[in-house]
Amino acid sequence: MKTTFKFDHYYKYDELKNNLTYFADTYPDLCMLEVNCVTPDGRNQYAVTLTNKKTGDALSKPGWYLDGNIHAGEVTAAMCAMHTVDYLLTNYGTDDTCTKLLDEMTIYVIPRIAVDGAETYLNTPYTLRSANRDYLPETGGIKEEDLDGDDVIRAMRIKTPYGAWKIDPDNGDTMCLRGPDETEGDFYDIYPEGILEHFDGEENLKKKKASWGLDFNRNFPMGWNPEYRQAGAGVYPLSNPETKAVADFILAHPNIGGAAIGHTSGGIILYPPGTRAASTAPSNDIKVFKAIAEMGKQELGYTPMNIFDSFMTDQVNFDSGALDDWCYQNLGIPAYTMEFWDIAKRAGVPIEWGVRGTDEDKKAMERFNGIMKWVKEHAPQYYQDWTPFEHPYFGTVELGGFNIKRTQQNPPEEFLQEECEHDTKFNIRFAKAMPHLHIESFKAEETEPGIYEVTAVVGNRGYLPTNLTDEAIKLKVNKPVKVNITGGKILSGKENTEIGDLSGYSRTVTGPFAYGNLTTAFSAPAKKQLKWIIKAQPGEVLKIVCSQEKAGTAAAEITL
Repeated sequence: MKTTFKFDHYYKYDELKNNLTYFADTYPDLCMLEVNCVTPDGRNQYAVTLTNKKTGDALSKPGWYLDGNIHAGEVTAAMCAMHTVDYLLTNYGTDDTCTKLLDEMTIYVIPRIAVDGAETYLNTPYTLRSANRDYLPETGGIKEEDLDGDDVIRAMRIKTPYGAWKIDPDNGDTMCLRGPDETEGDFYDIYPEGILEHFDGEENLKKKKASWGLDFNRNFPMGWNPEYRQAGAGVYPLSNPETKAVADFILAHPNIGGAAIGHTSGGIILYPPGTRAASTAPSNDIKVFKAIAEMGKQELGYTPMNIFDSFMTDQVNFDSGALDDWCYQNLGIPAYTMEFWDIAKRAGVPIEWGVRGTDEDKKAMERFNGIMKWVKEHAPQYYQDWTPFEHPYFGTVELGGFNIKRTQQNPPEEFLQEECEHDTKFNIRFAKAMPHLHIESFKAEETEPGIYEVTAVVGNRGYLPTNLTDEAIKLKVNKPVKVNITGGKILSGKENTEIGDLSGYSRTVTGPFAYGNLTTAFSAPAKKQLKWIIKAQPGEVLKIVCSQEKAGTAAAEITL
């Protein structure tokens, strides 16, 4: 896929900023760049608006939203978002799909939400959830640090007769759990590479709780819970400037009809609801979610699944306060979480999502060892054998394993472009599913001198209905299609008319019904006819404009 910039490495802040600035400067009629918020460290969270200004205002067209990097370490998502921006702009005018999309729609992109956190992630050995600022810090335990100066925090094994691990007798490179009857031999504890911070009960070691514990994807209003119930949720909903800016942006652009939210990893496409079972959501919504997710499966090879039913391992104390749930369960917007990069599948040890077995520990060990083998073969630059190191507190320890930041959490750079390209293909297909208003006909028939019977048929040619979801109707956030007619004097009918929702072809009932024949049982109610009686003079112009915030604007005129 043709792009202006390369996608063979991860963009740090300055490169991301420079590339976005280039696009805004090079394509002023197609790309608007704005600062969505300034972060606590003084960086900009950027928002990009892509549309052809010459074919209409951004808010007058169906909108679609894309983001990435709500979690600091999930930098693949930012690269996928940047790739979509790059591809659409680079190929506008030469590729029919890109041209039509930006002529008729508006694409909104916030490529990197956790700007400060991602910069820390990309420039230091540290991993973190969302933000590089303390949140309910605790002291004591083994604190992650790069001890040997190789810019990677790996695993650290400490020999101790109390250890629960041993060297795998069948493969000296790997570890396995010590058996209940094993009392003789060398045993180990395994911790992250790091230093020891004193704590009470020092003889019983533990990993120190992360001080940078904020989780932006637990800070949204839908399902928000305080810290005792939901770790990292923040002191109140949207308490982080980065998340508040995202929510404000979505609310300020009411034409947004779909959202793709970028994460890593796992190779899955998650659709809502995430705070309750899929069976509690309107069946039409779930049908649509599955159909759109199937396009993601075709393009990315990822497994689609409902968040609550299949992804949540704990359906009592489940994760909540997520952006996708806020979009759907508060605003009625179909929203997907894309978990990019599936190293387990590439290593031949795929995760069985949605399957809760009794052998999880064994499978997890097999998966870990399979991934380590894959890394040694395909990304050896990110692997290190166990290497002795003189620890300032523990004496001789061993450091080793792989760099999870460039293997498990994000792909090695040589695999990045492939991930980006597949996602851009899905994004384009998803965006094309938005509702889209058309005036199918607009006619005037003179019934007597100076008196005209005027008819119009207004339709939604999109896959999604103008209300997007039945959840939106339940929430009472759906907005009606509005029709305005001007010219002449209206004798019958209204100048301004609200005609409610127009369905999309997703609601057409089809199937091989009668003895196996392919049948349309009935078409979706995607069109409505309107009539007026208008008094006018020959040569006068009648104009009709129909609009709806999710489905855009369409206009037509006739000269009498």
